[in-house]
Amino acid sequence: MIRALLLLALLASPALAAPQSFSQAKRLLFTLYTGPLAPQTLYCGCDFRADQRKLVPDLASCGYQVRKQERRANRIEWEHVMPAWQFGHQLQCWQKGGRSECRKDPKFKVMEADLHNLYPAIGEVNGDRSNYRFSDWSGQPQQYGQCAMVIDFKARQAQPPVAARGAIARAYLYMAEQYHVSLSTQQEKLLKGWHNSYPADAAECQRHREISKLQGHPNRFVAEQCNP
Repeated sequence: MIRALLLLALLASPALAAPQSFSQAKRLLFTLYTGPLAPQTLYCGCDFRADQRKLVPDLASCGYQVRKQERRANRIEWEHVMPAWQFGHQLQCWQKGGRSECRKDPKFKVMEADLHNLYPAIGEVNGDRSNYRFSDWSGQPQQYGQCAMVIDFKARQAQPPVAARGAIARAYLYMAEQYHVSLSTQQEKLLKGWHNSYPADAAECQRHREISKLQGHPNRFVAEQCNP
């Protein structure tokens, strides 16, 4: 009941609820994913549940097998689809001291807290993906059981499952447009291809509506594919 009342209060005043820091964003996302949004991870499609103030994945629900980090595999983390490195390193603060220095920069804090770019992920997968670029090289999934995520550590690239590619593309393209983040020609071509080939489903549209209310503005790449 308390969680439901909190969510109603947040939705009633979207401009005030827009997060101003990553920590605020995580609190809002916790409320959304234990409320109106389906608790399922982006890359692996694993169900998860709240255990007090933590989110715990049900690894059996998606056939996930731990690659190496047992502890991190058993928690949910908030993944920046466009990594903080990519949108941060173009700022002067990043050149001075990386992410810790940029957390003093108001522009970076807004970018880091943007809900359209944040998705729940198995902690181990979030860590393995790091800031690697997304790609598609017909890699065979074998690292995480039935989860079809593929990480090439040597080439520093990640091949996401087909089911996640559309949402990834729309988050990435939104961040590039919203904050004037440069993408390579090859990267932009890949993402636009995924955006067109894998349109938003009902779950992504619902997520978009809830987040747009909180944040005060839409991700146009999702909005264009969803009914009002």
